[in-house]
Amino acid sequence: MKRSEIKRRPLADTTLASLEPEATTYRELDSPGLYFRVKPNGTKSWELRYKKSDGKWSWHGLGGYPDLPGTLARKKANEAKQLIAHGTDPVQHKIEQREAKEIASANTFAAAAEYWYQRKAQDGRAASTLRLMRGYLDNDVLPALGSKLLTEITRRDCADLQERIEARGAMNTRDKIRVALRQIFSQAIARGLCEYNPASELGSIAKPTPKAKQYPHLLEPELPSFLQALRRSTSRTPARVATWLVLWTASRPGMVRHAEWNEINFADALWCIPAAKMKTRRDHVTPLSRQALDALRDLHRMTGRGRYLFPGIGAKQPVISENTINLTLNKVGYKGRLVGHGSRHTASTLLREHRWDKDLVEAQLAHKEQGMAGLYNNAEYVVLRRTMLQWYADFLGALETGITPDQIENFNRAVIASGTSALSQNFPEKLFQT
Repeated sequence: MKRSEIKRRPLADTTLASLEPEATTYRELDSPGLYFRVKPNGTKSWELRYKKSDGKWSWHGLGGYPDLPGTLARKKANEAKQLIAHGTDPVQHKIEQREAKEIASANTFAAAAEYWYQRKAQDGRAASTLRLMRGYLDNDVLPALGSKLLTEITRRDCADLQERIEARGAMNTRDKIRVALRQIFSQAIARGLCEYNPASELGSIAKPTPKAKQYPHLLEPELPSFLQALRRSTSRTPARVATWLVLWTASRPGMVRHAEWNEINFADALWCIPAAKMKTRRDHVTPLSRQALDALRDLHRMTGRGRYLFPGIGAKQPVISENTINLTLNKVGYKGRLVGHGSRHTASTLLREHRWDKDLVEAQLAHKEQGMAGLYNNAEYVVLRRTMLQWYADFLGALETGITPDQIENFNRAVIASGTSALSQNFPEKLFQT
């Protein structure tokens, strides 16, 4: 429809829809002050012509058509005229509203939570830790609080969130989220976005955490049958080696699964794990027994050309799954009796029962010791832990072959006599507890 064919105003909906573009932009009056603009490319929109406080005429864009139909455009025009009548410039008012909306958006809990998360990412947190943090935010926290302004969130809001998590029995998640909430609000206070922390006292009303259950583990009398069964395992070589490596080194299964070939020093028989992978955020060195080295050399022929010792399938699963080690244990008949993480408990118990020094055992388990002592001990105990882990691998092998209780003490004496003579002058007191 050509604009010369317009017969009435305000413009009918059929007219608005059918008006044709021309070589140059044109405006058609719809009602007092309100114009319908058509560009050469066919774009259509609404504009209000008004006089500014300095007496000059100006245009105020109300919105595009057809998103803004005629009835709504006329309503917005009347609202703008009311502002003008009270001395307010509608264009400036629109700018101020947009800025206020942007400020409000920056003051939402979602924005503060994202700031907190990005700071954690910049601190060099492990990818697995960041995935957990992201999950806490996306699954629990943001659905409940994300759209709220920081200044509008109450202690009741935070308490309700905590209670919902407790109701499903996720106490560990509850504790992690409580810490995150407290940190998010503390940062917001420091940045001047709010004045108080509504999550500061959640711990005082938290339900008691049920006593943690120990991971299923085996004690010494149960080990001979288990070790014999594991030796007969028909699982694939990477799965079997990963399981044995967890046993021989008392390492967390996640550390074993993500082990990389550039961390293995065959010449010095060491596995050097960077801090980014460690729960303690500290570099960790694990000596490798002869048994572990032999298994890794065999594995290297299979996976040594890649990055990981235990590669998975495809980019989405770069290493074997977290269930692989437990499935290997299940297949040899130990489902519910032993899990990968439980082998750390088995190692700790066995080593302490055979009088290996507590500091050596704790250092091997990578339990964090505070201050400079932790840094010193992690470095100085490598030589001693090498002796301890070789004893442990030999002892597991002896148990597998059927060593009797009467022979155990003789075995210990023989291993100690042959394995610590070079250390006796320097560290005789740190090997065993007396």
